[in-house]
Amino acid sequence: MKLYRIGCVVLAGFFLLSACGAGEEAEEQDEEDETPPVPVEVSQPVRGDIYAVYSGTAPIEAFAEADVIAKVEGEIRELLVEEGDEVTKNQVLARLDGDRLRLELNESRARLQKLQRDFERNEDLKEKGLISEGDFEKIQYDLEALQASYNLASLELDYTQIRAPIDGVVSERYVRLGNTINVGEPLFRVTSLDPLVTYLHVPEREYRQLSPGQPVAIDIDALSGQRTIAEVTRVSPIVDPETGTFKITVEISDEERRIKPGMFARLSIVYDRHANALQVPRSAIVEDAGESSVFVVEDNIAIRKFVETGFSEKGMIEITAGLDDNDAVITVGQVGLKADASVTVINAADDDSEAAVAEGDD
Repeated sequence: MKLYRIGCVVLAGFFLLSACGAGEEAEEQDEEDETPPVPVEVSQPVRGDIYAVYSGTAPIEAFAEADVIAKVEGEIRELLVEEGDEVTKNQVLARLDGDRLRLELNESRARLQKLQRDFERNEDLKEKGLISEGDFEKIQYDLEALQASYNLASLELDYTQIRAPIDGVVSERYVRLGNTINVGEPLFRVTSLDPLVTYLHVPEREYRQLSPGQPVAIDIDALSGQRTIAEVTRVSPIVDPETGTFKITVEISDEERRIKPGMFARLSIVYDRHANALQVPRSAIVEDAGESSVFVVEDNIAIRKFVETGFSEKGMIEITAGLDDNDAVITVGQVGLKADASVTVINAADDDSEAAVAEGDD
């Protein structure tokens, strides 16, 4: 009798536990069925031209720049230009005292004139046979040597006129009026501002993409976003083995003289274009195991589509395969989203109102 009672109690407990387990499974199933849809935002792909662009940064430099060096020593008697003045090649920038050189030139001229008269007299004697050929040649050589000395003295006197070696702007003045300078001492720096150049060092993998004549958009922070358009002037024929880069030269013409050497520039070189390309925001792309995909909404369900991409520019990316023009691409909320998940489009009303406004404008 006791065994019978114990068996009844065990069976009752078993059925009770089974009923509890079934209830928990039902509750879990109900919770799964009641998972709320994921809120997302969508937009349709757009079509337009998209460009392949290589971007880099580099400082602006002067195409030509030269220090004006003293070729003779002396005291600075005149300063004819100041920093910021525009000068032309061979223009006199300053004058040194040339008193000693002028006296040396006068002495050399007097000796040269005396020897020239002697040479003319001996030339008559030679024609009459009154002087030997050897004596006449000696006088001729002396005359040539004295002529060279006179030319050198004249050149050194001319060096007291300090001249600009190139066209440009006086960017620095190193000396003051009254300074005594030595040979080889720098006096001025002249900088050519037309054209300006910038040198961009590009990885070798881009070598086949870039060539002379390609347009370059230049943005300079100091000019508050004013864009300048230039073009690639030269492409170096060699790759630096130490850095794995090659040099691109871009010449910049700036008639308004807004751009100055030393400014920091952001360069964008356009090397290809795809017309009427299908594009979506770059943020819509989901990368997983080397594959690119997007989520599109169909009947409030997130459908994953694997896509092939092309050029990327200004936050947009080209889709070359896997997507249609009318697909509603999820642009917000796709991170962590699973395929076939229920979604709610929260910007549908905004899209409808924009479409209605567009139809009203038409």
